[in-house]
Amino acid sequence: MPIADSDGTPIYYERHGSGPAILFVHGSGGHHAAWWQQVAALRGEFTVLTVDLRGFGRSDSSMAEFDGQDFPGDVVAVLDQEDVTDAMLVGQSIGSVAALRAGLLRPERVSSVVLGHSLGGISHPELRELAAADRAEAVKLPVIDRLLTTSFQQERADLTFLFQQMGTFNVARMQDLRNLDTDGPTLEEIQASGVRVAFLAGEKDAVLSVKTVTRAHELLPGSHLEIVEGAPHSMYWETPRPYNAAVARLRRTLTAPKEAA
Repeated sequence: MPIADSDGTPIYYERHGSGPAILFVHGSGGHHAAWWQQVAALRGEFTVLTVDLRGFGRSDSSMAEFDGQDFPGDVVAVLDQEDVTDAMLVGQSIGSVAALRAGLLRPERVSSVVLGHSLGGISHPELRELAAADRAEAVKLPVIDRLLTTSFQQERADLTFLFQQMGTFNVARMQDLRNLDTDGPTLEEIQASGVRVAFLAGEKDAVLSVKTVTRAHELLPGSHLEIVEGAPHSMYWETPRPYNAAVARLRRTLTAPKEAA
């Protein structure tokens, strides 16, 4: 069982396939197994790494409390353990915040970061206001309706049930991740790192609007933007084919300036 040491905390992760590396970082309700549809589709062409942040899945959950500021170090621990030097980190929702911070901590190991349904905790006044407005609308909906479309819930009650069950394997909760946004990186810090950033958004995301994500893309020179038609916040689960295609396309094409030089 592969374990990475994150400053004394055992972090569970898995490695599948071979080729250019993609490391997936789950959100507040996920863990390594949430990426089952991605591993199966991508391991033939890529090295696919999945990780359980502390408090999630099979990683150490024995601590009295969890600090979201520790999560980027958990990702870095896996990168160091595997000695990866050209990873693309793919975050889901708030997991994107951990992914971006990990990339900035280890730019020599990370060539690009894909912010899935997230602004990655970027510190910018305009983006902060836009995200807060989106969040104010999202909280009016039941949690499940923020994450999956109502049509999917009706047509795929089985996968909706499994999606909800995923979170029952975790000890940490959403409130344990919220302070990840504290003291986030600036646009200038991201540019200076040499790490390429892509925003991956769903057209029907009820948590973060396409308008907000598009504005973030406009403000970050050199960033990429992928918008998947008809996809909700949990695109990786509900619409895996276009999600997987977007991730594969980004892995094939994104190259950090430091490598191209």
